[in-house]
Amino acid sequence: MNTFNTILMRKSVREYSDKPISDEALEMILKAGQAGPSARNRRDWHFIVIKKAETLQKMAGATGPRVSMPLRNAKMAILVCGDKSSSAGDFWEVDCSIAAQNMILAAYELGIGACWIGTFPDEERMQNHKFLFKLPDHIAPHSIITFGYPKDETHFFDIKEDKPILEKEKIHFEKW
Repeated sequence: MNTFNTILMRKSVREYSDKPISDEALEMILKAGQAGPSARNRRDWHFIVIKKAETLQKMAGATGPRVSMPLRNAKMAILVCGDKSSSAGDFWEVDCSIAAQNMILAAYELGIGACWIGTFPDEERMQNHKFLFKLPDHIAPHSIITFGYPKDETHFFDIKEDKPILEKEKIHFEKW
């Protein structure tokens, strides 16, 4: 599969099978996250890998019922955190987003489903995760990515057809 197809075909997966994720696959996902560009090359991200079902359930509680379903049956999650003390300033938010997207795309390439769950800028979610993981003051929880092999692989590798991929009305040249 090539990168362009991966970008076009990737879908959020919220229900996972019982198949575990190998350490080799985890390492590839983490490498992809750290391979992304960052402001001033400061790499102001930190990743907390969670595999224990008990901790995933606690994360679900800290995230809230509306969006936490993928955490309840994920085989693994990564809490992407930003270092606010970095000399790159407030770009940690963008850098963490890029790292998260890279990990999601890498997972898809490996046949592993993923779902992004926003934490930043929701203050309550951020505080809940800071407390749960005992994060230092300068570290901000940014997002959670859940991972697992899709429970139903039927549509996992199909091109999305529920919305147009190219929305021409949102593209502007030279001016609005």
